[in-house]
Amino acid sequence: MVFYEGDIPADVVDARYTSSDSQFLRLGDLGRLHYRDEGRRQAPPLLLIHGSNASLHIFEPWVVRLKDKFRIITIDLPGHGLTGEVPSGDYSSKTMVEVVNALVNKLELEHFVIGGSAMGGSVALRYVLDHPEKITGLVLIDAAGYTKNGGGTDTSQGILAFSLLKHRWFRAIGEVMDPYYFVSQGLKGAFHDQAFVTEAMVMRYHDLTLRKGTRKATMKRFSQTTDENFQDGDLANFAELDLPTLLMWGKEDAIAPFTLTAGYEALVPNISTAYYADVGHLPMEEVPKTSAADLIDFMEAIDEN
Repeated sequence: MVFYEGDIPADVVDARYTSSDSQFLRLGDLGRLHYRDEGRRQAPPLLLIHGSNASLHIFEPWVVRLKDKFRIITIDLPGHGLTGEVPSGDYSSKTMVEVVNALVNKLELEHFVIGGSAMGGSVALRYVLDHPEKITGLVLIDAAGYTKNGGGTDTSQGILAFSLLKHRWFRAIGEVMDPYYFVSQGLKGAFHDQAFVTEAMVMRYHDLTLRKGTRKATMKRFSQTTDENFQDGDLANFAELDLPTLLMWGKEDAIAPFTLTAGYEALVPNISTAYYADVGHLPMEEVPKTSAADLIDFMEAIDEN
């Protein structure tokens, strides 16, 4: 059963899930952005963006494998992680891109590779369209946003909470529900190998969801007009950029089906691909060693050119 559960104070959650590399950037109406800047400071930078209802923690298995070679920047988007609710209440893709760019400017990144998982892939792609002069490469990981016919992607597949969040009646009570069941079910849908879904992982998602204001932000985000999907015409300029692009996907993804790769392959004729058998929605966590190696190869190829 689903029961009422109160918020956890933000400072309590922050104490549990910050690391020695955690930093915060105050952005006025766009809140206080949580990010980490790790690895070799003078090495080629890679900025990674998580997906819906996730946090920068999903990239930790990559960071430990990449930080000796690259500078790795990860962020918690507005309404997520230790960034959480923002004063503006705006959780649109446009705002997500604005927040990313504020951090880019703060860190004085002139040229970098940007990557995104699921919804974060859509944010990364929008960033490329808005700031192509800054981007040397794009990494899309089981990404939302585009199909060959321009119909967009439905990332509610396999995740009960995502499906329910489309309904106003559910959003009306979602701010006070205990999210444990939905978190557990969602994570089991995200991983092909259920052994990866540990109690510690479930509790991290659970605690971050209960962080004061985050459930309210989630309900508001899902009530706003969805703008993460692209139409063919929106990406005409992207196709002309001829930007090195790596498409990474788990073949057993139950959230963003593997068939969606066809849209991206058609969009970028010379796209590099890394597809993983018996892997679900989060290859960076389910096959961290293999997927990190593929990412290293991509980054090194860009650096050589």
